[in-house]
Amino acid sequence: MPKLPKHILVIRLSAMGDVAMTVPVLRAFSEQHPDVKLTVLTRKFFTPFFRDIPNINVFNADVKGRHKGVLGLYRLSKELKALNIDAVADLHNVLRSKILKIFLKGAAFAQIDKGRAEKKALISGKAFKQLKSTHQRYADVFGALGFKLSLSNPTFDGQKQLSKQVQDTLGEKSQSWIGIAPFAQYESKMYPMDLMEKVIEQLSNNSKIFLFGGGDFEVKKLDEVQAKFNNVINVAGKFTLSEELDIISNLDIMLSMDSGNAHIAAMLGKKVVTIWGVTHPFAGFYPFNQTMDWAILADRDKFPKTPTSVYGNKYPEGYKDAMRSISSKRIVDKIESLL
Repeated sequence: MPKLPKHILVIRLSAMGDVAMTVPVLRAFSEQHPDVKLTVLTRKFFTPFFRDIPNINVFNADVKGRHKGVLGLYRLSKELKALNIDAVADLHNVLRSKILKIFLKGAAFAQIDKGRAEKKALISGKAFKQLKSTHQRYADVFGALGFKLSLSNPTFDGQKQLSKQVQDTLGEKSQSWIGIAPFAQYESKMYPMDLMEKVIEQLSNNSKIFLFGGGDFEVKKLDEVQAKFNNVINVAGKFTLSEELDIISNLDIMLSMDSGNAHIAAMLGKKVVTIWGVTHPFAGFYPFNQTMDWAILADRDKFPKTPTSVYGNKYPEGYKDAMRSISSKRIVDKIESLL
């Protein structure tokens, strides 16, 4: 029987949601194989995601600076070799990780099967069925390295104590706390803001609402939403990622698009209600350990070609506003039923 690796390099450089989806998988691995060390190669910004998992170190890839280009990747490989890594779990499977594979010759290597053919069949309408989840695809990479890995009984780190600065901004928790992350990479994946404001108005009557986003544009928009309602606080742009994770750990529910904040809340064990437009949970990007009943989908009778793409970047004429087939009342009722 081949000797199992003792130190695995895990590669997942971006994007935020995809990196967040590695967390429950790596937590399960750490619990089920505590004698194996993991080094996660990712962007520095994502380091706080892994802060509470034993046997994990994070190695920051500076792909825009020191590790840029082929020479930079060669330099990175030399730095990684010094860590005595004996296997590579490539959860990204892009050109950059494939070049690293060449430079890290000698280590056992396994990479994710992204299921491109199945996803193509899904969006073409040839096979409308649930595909393997991304979380399971990640777990299968470790299986290829010889490790059994079950995701069926997950554990989470639990609610975090908020710092005084954060507590002073948020106030005491005297009612339900709901997080709302209304943005996504593509407009077709975003619930229209006029309808989202109706959701916020209704929910803020009995719960405190926290708005999440990133970047100057989103912060500005969320500041404008906050100004319209009582009991609504925009946390975007005000805290570090670690502090935002602490806040999310104290939420009762996160309402999110098919986007990174859904996966961040899920990796922390929170209930996540997601809204889907031209994308669909069947593609395998449903948040971890969530009931499928918590997904609110566009009307497929009106938009029968859904999903039109895996990432929401492609859709036929008339599909951009598929989410308008979802009433604000439907979303409010779903969240209130879970509180």
